[in-house]
Amino acid sequence: MKSGRRKSLFSFSYVFASFFGAAMIAAAFAYFNYKYSQYRFINFKEMILYTKSQIFEPEKDRYIVVIYSSHMGDIDPALKELKRKNSVLAIDLYQQRRAAEPGVVYATAGTNTLLKIIHRFHIREVPSYFMIKRQNDKGLYKQDSQIYLLDVPKR
Repeated sequence: MKSGRRKSLFSFSYVFASFFGAAMIAAAFAYFNYKYSQYRFINFKEMILYTKSQIFEPEKDRYIVVIYSSHMGDIDPALKELKRKNSVLAIDLYQQRRAAEPGVVYATAGTNTLLKIIHRFHIREVPSYFMIKRQNDKGLYKQDSQIYLLDVPKR
């Protein structure tokens, strides 16, 4: 008869394999949680934006959101390239109300709402832009791209 060592339930390889499996599951969970939270949401039912004469209600499935200040200069040449791809929602931090143009909706909001948008999307420089897309019919949109700096000629 062969005399062999009987493997214990708590052998080193069994415990190591269990620990390694649990660590892999935790790492996968942390990675996907990070990727999901990397992009932010905006609910247009809660954050009220104003156009020239009314409250902004999104109609399109996708928008390029441009955060800018009309006090810094003319943004229209830079928007010309962006509005070819999608509809543009241009949010003015200087709070000048302008009429909408084909492909561009100019909006502004109260100071508290503007600060919430800047904080939520981590806007560090203006003019910046990013893409949002509709998540549901209740006004919820999700950020769908990174935040980019828009090239605008200085005054």
